[in-house]
Amino acid sequence: MSAVSSPDVVPADAGTVPILSAGQLTVRFTGRGRRAAATAVDGVNLDIFPGEILALVGESGCGKTTLARTMLGLERATRGQVLFDGRPISYRSAALRRYRRQVQLVLQDPTGSLNPRHTVYEAVAEGVRIHKLDNEVGRVSDALSRCGLRPPERFFERYPHELSGGQRQRVVIAGALVLEPKVLIADEPVASLDASVRGEVLSLLLKLRGDLGLAALVVTHDLGLAWNIADRLAVMYLGRIVEVGTPEQVFSAPRHPYTRALMSVLPESPIKPIVLAGEPPDATRIPPGCRFHPRCPEFASGAAAAAGVAERCSGVPLPVLPAAGSGPTQVSCHLAEAQLAGTR
Repeated sequence: MSAVSSPDVVPADAGTVPILSAGQLTVRFTGRGRRAAATAVDGVNLDIFPGEILALVGESGCGKTTLARTMLGLERATRGQVLFDGRPISYRSAALRRYRRQVQLVLQDPTGSLNPRHTVYEAVAEGVRIHKLDNEVGRVSDALSRCGLRPPERFFERYPHELSGGQRQRVVIAGALVLEPKVLIADEPVASLDASVRGEVLSLLLKLRGDLGLAALVVTHDLGLAWNIADRLAVMYLGRIVEVGTPEQVFSAPRHPYTRALMSVLPESPIKPIVLAGEPPDATRIPPGCRFHPRCPEFASGAAAAAGVAERCSGVPLPVLPAAGSGPTQVSCHLAEAQLAGTR
């Protein structure tokens, strides 16, 4: 088994039911004409626990956003399932509406997310009206206040162009909070913001987690953001999760060659910068064996051959990592398996 983990750590979440899970999730898009089908997500297991912030990291095109959209119910899985509170989600319209009240999306571009013709009040109240909830004014006021827009009445009649970028993102978050969800899925939540306000929005997300017990899946390519906000980190490459652990575990001792390459570009990383050759493979033509081996520095340098796993890297498929809570670092890598076996 090439999905390996540190043997001496007990998961802190043992016995806790995940609030949101992906189970053996696969999403395949049918090609048009002669184009082959693209496998954007390929057998992903992922658990998010109540009150936990899980960061999903990886380069563009690795399947992060497709996975997030599928967990929201915006895409249908080709295989596998999404579970909320331990039960598979239903795609019937009424059930899906109830589900989406509990699991809300926060997009990366607040300007594009907000209708320029709607006031702040209308933007935040939209979800209340769709779900036909009572006490509209009170819910909107409370959501804006929780997001640091105080007094809320001062913002009711403002339009998006009258707000700063940070304020617009707070309005977007308030529009999600007004429905009192249990989970936020945030896709690059600070990517479009100036560096001066990113910290404020990240602090807000942490405060909301503390005040409301919200869980969150934060999709990002920003490793600094992941380090500052996440309880756990999942690294994704070409549709698969290749390493999972706490930020401290993953940043201090990354075990997958792809993770090491990502970490090497951080300003304070002790790892010498690693430049990966080539572009990520096309999702319509996934390489045999380890899908990272065509770009793997360890494979190219002969380290995999020296460990006796080069043929496995290029020809033996890796198993899907099992879902797990915080605790053991998990990695899907033939070389990591060989190195772990050598230390026993």
